[in-house]
Amino acid sequence: MDELKIDGKRIRLVDDDISLQKTDAIVNAANSTLWMGAGVAGAIKRRGGNEIEQEAVAKGPIPVGEAVWTTAGRLDAKYVIHAAGMGPDLKTDAEKIRLSTRNSLLRAHELGLSSIAFPSIGTGVGGFPIDECARIMLSEVKDFLSTTETTINEVVFVLWGRQAFDAFAKVLQSLA
Repeated sequence: MDELKIDGKRIRLVDDDISLQKTDAIVNAANSTLWMGAGVAGAIKRRGGNEIEQEAVAKGPIPVGEAVWTTAGRLDAKYVIHAAGMGPDLKTDAEKIRLSTRNSLLRAHELGLSSIAFPSIGTGVGGFPIDECARIMLSEVKDFLSTTETTINEVVFVLWGRQAFDAFAKVLQSLA
């Protein structure tokens, strides 16, 4: 299963590069200092430009679990939402992932956006298990879309590789 509809809104899964998404916002799996190193952050910075990192770092540091937005440089998205899923120690846990997901949705809602693309926060550098990440993030998004009067009508999970896609698809199926 790669799509779930909730009250006219949809959660969709794709196996792709997040920096190529044409959603209103893409989420950067960030650390609390907001510097952009490897993984998702590196892909966003390479395609979108150094100005994204410069703008982000100027807004940091932020508490782990919080999220801030910047412009999107040369990306097709309008904004990058930097979700601090870990601190400078590059370690994460379930609560940090839940909070950073929720706060990213809140930033998109505050901006009046209709679409947002997420990576699997914390599963790269943070080493968090992909199946547990899928359960946390998809549950948080489903809860938000079901209980919040929001402009967001599409949430895309942009997953890197078949293992990540399959883990998220399995959880999405269980939420249907």
